[in-house]
Amino acid sequence: MLTVNIKALEEYLSSVYGKQVKVLSINPLGEIECHEGLKEFGYGVPYLVKYEVNGERKGVVLETMKPDHFGHEEFSDRAQALLWAHSAFNKLPKHVRSVDVGAFTVSGTLKSLGDCKELFILVEKVEGEEYWKDLERIKREKVVKEVDVERCRALANYIAEIHSIKMNAPELYIRRIRELIGHGECIMGLIDNYPLNLDFTSEEELMRIELKSVKWRWKLKGKTHRLSVVHGDFHPWNVLFKGNDFTLLDRSRGEYGEPADDVAAMTINYLFFSLQASGRLEGAFETLYYKFLNSYLTRTRDEELFSVIQPFYAWRGLVIASPMWYPKLPYDVRRKIFNFILNVLDEECFDPKRVNSYIKY
Repeated sequence: MLTVNIKALEEYLSSVYGKQVKVLSINPLGEIECHEGLKEFGYGVPYLVKYEVNGERKGVVLETMKPDHFGHEEFSDRAQALLWAHSAFNKLPKHVRSVDVGAFTVSGTLKSLGDCKELFILVEKVEGEEYWKDLERIKREKVVKEVDVERCRALANYIAEIHSIKMNAPELYIRRIRELIGHGECIMGLIDNYPLNLDFTSEEELMRIELKSVKWRWKLKGKTHRLSVVHGDFHPWNVLFKGNDFTLLDRSRGEYGEPADDVAAMTINYLFFSLQASGRLEGAFETLYYKFLNSYLTRTRDEELFSVIQPFYAWRGLVIASPMWYPKLPYDVRRKIFNFILNVLDEECFDPKRVNSYIKY
């Protein structure tokens, strides 16, 4: 429940109209009027607010959205829907008008967002070097240093720790798997942004990846016990190292998800840089690949990981093979990534020891 002071509501409405507003009553639609100084608002319940401004009596309906399992689980989902509603209602003839879109604050006040054009976020400035620069150095020098092993182990241990925090919310896990396939930032969205007439793949092959991925959705739907705290975009461009300590950037797509997401996002980059260096997983990057997995598995004992990671590797493979993100990759590297995607999607149990067989034509 949200508790709102009448005075706070009057101040909010006054800011919307630019004139002094006096609230006369608040009550759920269809119920008797209430003149209390403090009112509890139930999520998803519309409230009729009657007020006076410039001697004229008016009424508005104040609505919030109730969390549900149709894409509105998160606060950000509901914010998106309400911001859209405010921008769209007044563009359609004969539609009820939206006066404003606002927010309840933690202190019980109300804040107007109705005239915003874009939202923004401010984050702290942190010091550190992006982790991908380490991988570029290793690709160039073909040597793995002790600091590289320690950083790899630190990253694996970190996600093992956050993945130990579970959530019992089956519908949310199912949503996360659904989004893996159909979200604009995930498998289908990436495929839709591949240009036509590419030399390393075809529309027919991209369609095969989509179809194989949909089958994986049905394999994973029942594994709701795996829902865990995740980062959601755990790759070398989102890690800043300072010594062996690090800071993460740009957490994405929800607080909870499938742990295989984070594992795939990082480990596929060891393969990616190794393919650029030598055309296969070997040497320094092979060391890091297995160090990461072994460290993670030692902490989590998650052998089931290899029965669920396949579509996450497909998604991350589509990212690193994309001409949009990596326009200068050689044909051979892109082709081997696509071989990896297709072969891994056919595996009931992913075998880390067979990575080089998965990249073959």
